[in-house]
Amino acid sequence: MNNDTGAETMGLYQSGLSEKEFRCLSGYIHDSCGIKICDSKRSMLEIRLRKRLRDLSISSFADYCRYVFHSDRGENEIPHMIDAVTTNKTDFFRESAHFRYLTENVLPDLLENTGAGLRRPLHVWSAGCSTGEEPYTLAMVLSEFEGRSGRFIFDILATDICTKVLSKAEHAVYDEERVSVIPESLKRKYLLRSRDRCRKEVRISPVIREKVRYKRLNFMDSDFGLKDRMDVIFCRNVIIYFDRNTQEKLLRHFCMNMAGSGYLFVGHSETLHGLDLPLVQVAPTVYKRTA
Repeated sequence: MNNDTGAETMGLYQSGLSEKEFRCLSGYIHDSCGIKICDSKRSMLEIRLRKRLRDLSISSFADYCRYVFHSDRGENEIPHMIDAVTTNKTDFFRESAHFRYLTENVLPDLLENTGAGLRRPLHVWSAGCSTGEEPYTLAMVLSEFEGRSGRFIFDILATDICTKVLSKAEHAVYDEERVSVIPESLKRKYLLRSRDRCRKEVRISPVIREKVRYKRLNFMDSDFGLKDRMDVIFCRNVIIYFDRNTQEKLLRHFCMNMAGSGYLFVGHSETLHGLDLPLVQVAPTVYKRTA
């Protein structure tokens, strides 16, 4: 290897993220998709965006800002920038108590009082679905409920702002280690093993995949474009990335898209305390829409 060339290549990306550039980028990210990147996350933003600079052969964050905000190609870069800064951490059956509460309390209530699932489909939204583990868990749980009930119809909308995770979710292929938490009975029914046993991968079965519809959605959009009001919304470990005003604005928008007696599930570290919303808490991190 030519050491001079290597040093030159390393030097190409030595320009750090200045205060001005940080304010420009973090401000745009907050305004466009609601994610608040505070001063303590400056190094995180620099690390995550540095790969974009390498991919584009851009040598400084100043040039990157000019590319994004003042060039004809900047609009095409913005989804890649948002993908780079979003956090996508999820698991199958994460916070499993939520799924028990859904089947033991929420579904019987909605069936009896609204007919959702019986007279019409139950509409479920996995908001911030990441790589698909949550909506596929919901599809398995609801399919099991359908099997016990005899007749139960439902559909699941799964959305995220990140195009990369949506692509992975739609592909529905996971490492065997990722699905280890799924009960064995559900694995046998709903997972397909790779024919190549060296790959140690599984795919979600078609009967589950067909229950989930994926869509890219930005929570800051004025119109979510949902054709149905949602009976159940899972938006877990998402609003922690927003400031309080953005949280209230987003949750009000959720309420506008909920059925009259709909339910909202949030993450274990999230609270709606102090927010002026038409929701009442019915269980830890579970809320119900009021009139």
